[in-house]
Amino acid sequence: MKAKRILAAVLAVSTVSLFGCSQQKSTDVSSSGETESGTSSAQSEDLSYANVELGTSYKDLKADIKFLTHRTDMQKDDYSGKNWKSYIAEFNKKYPNITVNIEGITDYANNSLLRLQGGSDWGDIMMIPAVDKADLSTYFMPFGSLADMQKQIRFAHAWEYKDVVYGVPSVGNAQGIVYNKRIFKEAGITELPKTPDEFLSDLKLVKDKTKATPLYTNYFAQWTMGAWDGYLSGSTGNAKYMNQELLHKSNPFSNPGDSTGPYNVYKILYDAVKGGLIEKDYTTTDWESSKTKINNGDIACMVLGSWAYSQMVGAGSHGDDIGYMPFPITVGGKQYASSGADYSFGINVNSSKEKQEASMVFVKWMTEESGFAYNEGGIPIKADDNKYPDVFSSFQDIELVEDEPAAEGEEDLFNKLNADSELNINNSGNDKIMKIVEHASNGDESFDDIMKDWNAAWTKAQQKENVTVS
Repeated sequence: MKAKRILAAVLAVSTVSLFGCSQQKSTDVSSSGETESGTSSAQSEDLSYANVELGTSYKDLKADIKFLTHRTDMQKDDYSGKNWKSYIAEFNKKYPNITVNIEGITDYANNSLLRLQGGSDWGDIMMIPAVDKADLSTYFMPFGSLADMQKQIRFAHAWEYKDVVYGVPSVGNAQGIVYNKRIFKEAGITELPKTPDEFLSDLKLVKDKTKATPLYTNYFAQWTMGAWDGYLSGSTGNAKYMNQELLHKSNPFSNPGDSTGPYNVYKILYDAVKGGLIEKDYTTTDWESSKTKINNGDIACMVLGSWAYSQMVGAGSHGDDIGYMPFPITVGGKQYASSGADYSFGINVNSSKEKQEASMVFVKWMTEESGFAYNEGGIPIKADDNKYPDVFSSFQDIELVEDEPAAEGEEDLFNKLNADSELNINNSGNDKIMKIVEHASNGDESFDDIMKDWNAAWTKAQQKENVTVS
């Protein structure tokens, strides 16, 4: 089955970052909702995502809006892909009277949350940080009801609360591994690995037969370490796992004995470090230069979401050598890949009526006409857009797993358990992954002992929140 058909089928039944670069080739692969406190006084009663017709709605609107983004790389003129200046120039061809001002901030996960909680002057559009879903209406205006938005976009559940959608994803991701096809071939690897043991064996072949670093951790960047959390759903093949079952699971980081699940996701990293299959000095890694290094063949692979593929392709003259493969875990004879929304656009509930209207138009244009998701090597967000970039060419027999939302009444339980346990899974939990690297390198703590500590922290958090476990 072709990758496009698999992806389309999976996403049709569905209800963390930096992105990519250059244009990719294709591969075969309404009414607005109300918040709990009612609609913002500034918001037009008929303003909703579904009601905006690009090129027709608000054609004569004049407004000046600010967009707060994590994509500081796209502010640069020498960005290898399509930068913000280019996108806005195209947008202004259709809406010449809407001025979009871009403000990029570093350490976005933390700094954007501080800005958001500090008051309403952060701007008009932002990429939504890790806020409690119950607080969405405090900060953001609704795009529309869940039922309406599911007809418009994929991953509508990402920032939905009580059947109202407050965020529109910028792009969809699938979780896998960026790798250099030439280096794998030089190492004698003829088939992509499907299990942790096969992957580790392949890394050893790379070490023994090439000059490339087998697995580059990007430890020093920190945020890259948290990326390992994104593979948990795929490691189980279970769409209910992350937001429902994990919350109630006893000792979820224990060894299941079948090379699947969270235990084996993180053990791959531990074993790679212990086996000397990473960079010589993980404390000196460099994110920006790693793109060129994998393009040139100095690095064999990196564990990153599909968003990273196009950046690696555009980082040098050997873009054709870059591939993207599924994460090497097989469940019941089948491979799965976690998929979901990346950062999502949110519109300030306290902005003026005109700024909200202009913001809604810009978000819809970014989603439907900009080509952003495609340019960045991601899953398109427009519901009926089945054009996928060639990053997914190795996912022909892979089933994507999109996390189902939390059970009613437990929408913020994951956040509470994360905070109580300090594990921060899928929420900038860089420290715990960095410690895996450190302990494996130093040999001062076994992997099982690390997982024992995680289980204890998760159990204590469950007890604090009076969670029933099984």
